[in-house]
Amino acid sequence: MRRTRLIAGNWKMHGSRASNQALLDAVLQGIVGIDGAECAVCVPFPYLHDVSEQLRGTPVAWGAQTMSEHRRGAYTGEVSGEMLVEFGCRYVIVGHSERRQIYGETDAQVAAKFAAALDAKLTPILCVGETLEEREAGRTEKVVARQLDEVLTTTGVEAFSGAVVAYEPVWAIGTGRTATPEQAQEVHAFIRRRIFKGTRILYGGSVKPANAAQLFAQPDVDGGLIGGASLVAAEFLAIVKSAAAAAARPATKG
Repeated sequence: MRRTRLIAGNWKMHGSRASNQALLDAVLQGIVGIDGAECAVCVPFPYLHDVSEQLRGTPVAWGAQTMSEHRRGAYTGEVSGEMLVEFGCRYVIVGHSERRQIYGETDAQVAAKFAAALDAKLTPILCVGETLEEREAGRTEKVVARQLDEVLTTTGVEAFSGAVVAYEPVWAIGTGRTATPEQAQEVHAFIRRRIFKGTRILYGGSVKPANAAQLFAQPDVDGGLIGGASLVAAEFLAIVKSAAAAAARPATKG
């Protein structure tokens, strides 16, 4: 049986109170009647109150884009999992490549954030993926395994039953380049063999309405972590519809 599809939007550092409200109004109107896919948005910290108020009682869940590995303390600028829970967050992204590359988050720190999210009763969306240099050197599986194994060592495989994994090849994030459906399936299958079998594995990396259906047709692709397209209601809804349509038919063989 296929795992329930999930389409999660990552707004990154975009938005305003007015534009967020308009975007979510359009999404809420557009998802009426769409079955077979869950929908969520991960928003900047300042907008969590507004988003929680607008989405409360709707089919759209919400979450944050990162969190601290610490519960409390002298960590100026950090936000804990317990704080996110107070705003009704269900999800939190951990280990996004931008956090790893720009802010120097290590595999060990990402694993600690993953564990802290679970302790706070949040669902972590763990991002893993390789750079273009690593892919061209044939090191994709080695890199992804290293990122996963740090978390597995910290929490154990059973912890993945309460988590989501997102494969995001770094070379495809915000570049317009996308892994082929076959490339995505190959890595997703590799991830599936290493973790809790029921864990949802999303693909992220320039997912658009034009390529979503082919990606979601793969047997181990359970949805998407959507960047730029999540900021345009029509595009985001088209991707959600593709996920719902894929859920309604048997998966193709990878």
